[in-house]
Amino acid sequence: MQDIQLYKYETHLHTSQGSLCGSSSGAEQVRFLKEIGYSGCFVTDHFFGGNTAVDRRLPWDVKIHLFCQGYEDALEEGKKLGFSVFFGLEYGWRATELLTYGIDKQFLLDHPEIDRMEPVQYISLVHSCGGFVVHPHPFREAGYIDTIRLYPRLVDGVEVINASHRDESFNLRARQYAESYSLPMTGGSDTHSIFGYPGGGIVLDEPLLNPHDYLERLKSGRIVKILERSDDYANAKLPLERICDPGDFPKRPDLGLLPTELRKRAEDAYRAMGISERKL
Repeated sequence: MQDIQLYKYETHLHTSQGSLCGSSSGAEQVRFLKEIGYSGCFVTDHFFGGNTAVDRRLPWDVKIHLFCQGYEDALEEGKKLGFSVFFGLEYGWRATELLTYGIDKQFLLDHPEIDRMEPVQYISLVHSCGGFVVHPHPFREAGYIDTIRLYPRLVDGVEVINASHRDESFNLRARQYAESYSLPMTGGSDTHSIFGYPGGGIVLDEPLLNPHDYLERLKSGRIVKILERSDDYANAKLPLERICDPGDFPKRPDLGLLPTELRKRAEDAYRAMGISERKL
């Protein structure tokens, strides 16, 4: 009997370019996941209402370009390695966060108003533009979270296993919540680094071709397995260069990575704020 080929995907991943709490680049994340047997990932950096690495004072189009660099870095590396990389983001509003898929850079450029939207408005806009939303770690408790907000009639799925949680009660409550509303269930690692990777994500019996394949698997219940936390990868010995230590993400954006026109706009914005290049 021939073995069925399975495909592992990371659905919740942060990079050092897009998330202030990230300590591995998009390319590093891709190389690592490929090495440990994953077929692809979604890059879901913290958007501007969360712990973003992007300077919020910059013009909107400049901010979007900088925000997407982690994904674009991962995508370029994925093309070299035959590893699928899909775009996403983690929207944040007063510490309530929503993983968002099926949108792209152009969507962000076209909708600067999302930076002011509350969750109900935001989810509605994403749906109207063909995207979908998964509620990650809905019952996480932490000092920065003052209210647990739930949107069972609006979200397209619930992250019932967040592999970064060591308190399993958070995941248990998420599963009970999803079951009580018959919401599709999924999982992700919430990784911010290749070092101490917690494992996580989903297993499928067919590869994903695009983000909407993921939505279809969610709605049809065709996720073969949701991966639990695993410490097997934490001490993996891989020939990778560590380019950023935790907490060392530069406060100054690398304007040299911007196209000429956007770089000029960023420099003009800083000058208008009385901030010189030297002090960025």
